[in-house]
Amino acid sequence: MSEPCCQITDEKYLKLDEVINQYKGKAGGLIPVLHQAQLIFGYLPKDVQIRVAEGLGIPLSEVYSVITFYSLFSLQPRGKHTIGVCLGTACYVKGAAEILQALEENLGVKVGESTEDGLFSLMQTRCIGACGLAPVLTIGEDVYGRLTPEMLPDILKRYEQ
Repeated sequence: MSEPCCQITDEKYLKLDEVINQYKGKAGGLIPVLHQAQLIFGYLPKDVQIRVAEGLGIPLSEVYSVITFYSLFSLQPRGKHTIGVCLGTACYVKGAAEILQALEENLGVKVGESTEDGLFSLMQTRCIGACGLAPVLTIGEDVYGRLTPEMLPDILKRYEQ
């Protein structure tokens, strides 16, 4: 039986310590450490942030500011499938806000949150380069375009496994 992605274990802390030791004292080590920590834990909870700060000898405020600045990092566990709704200009003009609102209603979450069952996380994104298909959303690597709110339930059903 595989362990859930975001379960915190001693083994994961040992892996994190190895990563921290690899970058300790090296300039620019914080972002690679945070990236590896997120791969290990699935997100960056406060106790992981504290361990990184103490391990690298930097203030916790610096760790937190980097995590909250870059959208790659998450303070909350993410769902199995991340849904990204493009809010770039073309998508926004073509109704992306309505798509986002419909997803919030369908999933029962707000942007930045994950569903209770851990299946979906809802995020907003910037332009993904599919402006001709606006409005667009991504689920993992899959891209869906020319969307209407009515299309969303059928799209979501494809991932409910």
